[in-house]
Amino acid sequence: MIQNLKLKSISFRLVLLSSLFFLGACKNEKSESKTKESNKPNIVFIYLDDLGYGDISANGATEITTPNIDKLANEGVRFTNGYATSATCTPSRYAILTGVYPWRNKDAAILPGTAPLIISTEQMTVPKMLKSQGYHTGIVGKWHLGLGSGNVNWNQRVSPGPNEVGFDYSYIMAATQDRVPTVYIENGDVVGLDPNDPIEINYKDNFEGEPTGTDNPELLTMKWHHGHNSSIVNGIPRIGFMKGGEAAKWSDVDMADHFLKGAQDYVKQHKNEPFFLYYALQQPHVPRTPHPRFVGTSGMGPRGDVILEADWVIGEFINTLEAEGLLDNTLIVFSSDNGPVLNDGYYDDAVEKLGAHDPKGGLRGGKYSLFDAGTHVPFITYWKGKIKPNVSNALVSQVDLLSSLAKLTGSDVKLNDSEELMDVLLGTSTEGRTELVLEAGQKTAYKAGDWVLIPAYNGNPINTQVNIELGVSPDYQLYNLKNDRSQEHNLAATEKVKLAEMIAAYELIRGTEKVEIKELELK
Repeated sequence: MIQNLKLKSISFRLVLLSSLFFLGACKNEKSESKTKESNKPNIVFIYLDDLGYGDISANGATEITTPNIDKLANEGVRFTNGYATSATCTPSRYAILTGVYPWRNKDAAILPGTAPLIISTEQMTVPKMLKSQGYHTGIVGKWHLGLGSGNVNWNQRVSPGPNEVGFDYSYIMAATQDRVPTVYIENGDVVGLDPNDPIEINYKDNFEGEPTGTDNPELLTMKWHHGHNSSIVNGIPRIGFMKGGEAAKWSDVDMADHFLKGAQDYVKQHKNEPFFLYYALQQPHVPRTPHPRFVGTSGMGPRGDVILEADWVIGEFINTLEAEGLLDNTLIVFSSDNGPVLNDGYYDDAVEKLGAHDPKGGLRGGKYSLFDAGTHVPFITYWKGKIKPNVSNALVSQVDLLSSLAKLTGSDVKLNDSEELMDVLLGTSTEGRTELVLEAGQKTAYKAGDWVLIPAYNGNPINTQVNIELGVSPDYQLYNLKNDRSQEHNLAATEKVKLAEMIAAYELIRGTEKVEIKELELK
């Protein structure tokens, strides 16, 4: 009997020791997992809207100074060959989040505020990939990739949207500042909506009795130039018609501050876990509505003023990262969705007060254009203490961020269009892309090294409303940007072998209509 009790006692102690060992092992394993997770860098995209390559002083601007953006550029990698995929907003935003060329999606064009979501909820995205690696994911700012599945009821939760394609948290405007609905949306719900004053949106017909920019010019504080003559909100005529939702309408002049606070709050709330924040500013897209403290500060009218305002909010955001002890472990990618435009729908002195400033930075074209200024944009990577100050001539594109960040964070996700260039983005390699397909107005061009091919297209060569060359010509265009940065000399007639080579390489990717090489009369 005594022997049996001893055996039971010994067995109990062995079980107890085994349990304690197991619990200790689990605790150590969880601790190691937590440590490994905490070592992953935070990732922030700071994405501006219509900011040209020459709009920042780090890229040579002399009539305007952007010290906070310059700090990122001068202490990080400033790319001289950084590209958006597209010369307009929606396609570029599609590419930066999905790692897929936007011309592969027929719906990736400038969207109305009522458009359905154009990213499939089954599709891989940057936030979805990072979530799988233990990141909390958030977006604050401009969305413009569609919401819902069609016929959105703005008075209920709007879905699918950012939260259904990988974002844990979203605080957005649906489309652009010049389009209705002029409200903020948090995780699918319109912020501050009074249920007794429901929102109605229509992009074809106005609602009876609602004033418009065309019929009620006496109500305007900003005069429209083209296209922006529908519903009036805060004295500004918009694209599209809106009724109701008065309590939920945003204040335009406070928008930059509002999104800044949202971005600051997000990083403060998630500073104890790895996070990804897509901070999509609205500047310098129209309507340009600087806060009163920035009005007149640039001497170039509202467009210059909102660039200075954007630089300031970026500085404040960086200060928040530093104050929260996050800057040393945060990779920041700074860029713009497309090239610059001056008069884009409103009379705001952008042309008249431009002076000697060149938003294009010596490039040709601009927003909407197949010429280089349409997609060649500011592109900076910054990681305090990890990235050494550097100027890189490597060819990089925003479409490469998904595969590159997957490599950085330990994911095996890699997409065909998205090249893994993490070493280039960190400044430890200069071997960038060898080729890139660019898009404007759902027409495409091809860049390989210093050469650019623009296929023959029918259409207007100039968008007369905004006074920008579109790069459209019935003849093939071939440029060498190394010797002709401003694309003044079309070499298609003299460099026929190179032209044929470029066409063949372009068609391998694009798969468009074939051109018989014999028609080029190679000599």
